Amino acid sequence: MGIIIENPGILTTVQDEGRFGYQQFGVSPAGPMDTKSFRLANILVGNDRGEGALEMTFQGAAIRFEEENIVAVTGADMSPHIDGQPVPMYQAVKIPAGALLTFGMTNGNGCRAYIAFAGGLDIAPVMGSKSTLMRNELGGMDGRKLEKGDRIGFAASKNTLPDMQLRKLKPEIFQKMELTLRVVRGPQDYEFTEEECRNFFWYGAKITNEFDRMGCRLEREEPLHHIGDGNIITDGISFGSIQVPPNGQPIIMLADRQSTGGYTKIGSVISVDLPKLVQSMAGYKVRFIEVSIELAQDLYVRQTEEFDRLDDRLNGKR
Repeated sequence: MGIIIENPGILTTVQDEGRFGYQQFGVSPAGPMDTKSFRLANILVGNDRGEGALEMTFQGAAIRFEEENIVAVTGADMSPHIDGQPVPMYQAVKIPAGALLTFGMTNGNGCRAYIAFAGGLDIAPVMGSKSTLMRNELGGMDGRKLEKGDRIGFAASKNTLPDMQLRKLKPEIFQKMELTLRVVRGPQDYEFTEEECRNFFWYGAKITNEFDRMGCRLEREEPLHHIGDGNIITDGISFGSIQVPPNGQPIIMLADRQSTGGYTKIGSVISVDLPKLVQSMAGYKVRFIEVSIELAQDLYVRQTEEFDRLDDRLNGKR
């Protein structure tokens, strides 16, 4: 007993923290695009932060509950309703058996929403993860996006959680039209002159329509120019790597990226700023600020400590 998908929306997939340890074999980690919203949803319903949840893009799903359970919806505002009544976001909410949880199109505040279910989803892990990696047909529901009629069971549904009245947060307001992303330079910034590196940070770019779970292609008025031809010996790619192919138009690599690549990487978007990017839309402008790796690591640690404090307050996890 769990949920039935009555309408899958545009792109709804099962994602957990990710599939790690297999990039050497060409298998990407996948996992949530917006790790912050994903983790907050799980904490609100008392799950481990990396438990499997649903990620919805641009338009949400319609989900029938066969069994009562507690959920939390975070990320983009897609106007969630239960049987026609509005549902608060960033809050643990009990949904009775038989009820229909519905979502619409995003209202412009973000483009990816997350639903965490108390006790988690009964999805068999593949290579240690429930995450869906569609291009490799791995994980989730047969390695694909959800379809009408799909049924997913609850691993251990709950009808109550301690301190339900405290399980709510202020909803996130995502940047619109223009965003600033902090970047650590390298590892192939030496393939560009210092002037070109300065141009990368001084002049912004526009997010194009080529923006999915694999990557986000940007368009600059003046392409970046390499010292050489823009190709390197293939090496690893991380979440947030900024590739610059020979045409000089950057691509920011995301959750479903290929595990290796042969284009120069001028830098990487720091982890805590990636949610801003993945909640953006085509046409938004992007500007970059250079930061040190020490600051990037410090900001990541601070965010993790904030999750720890929230988890400890609500769930006594530490």
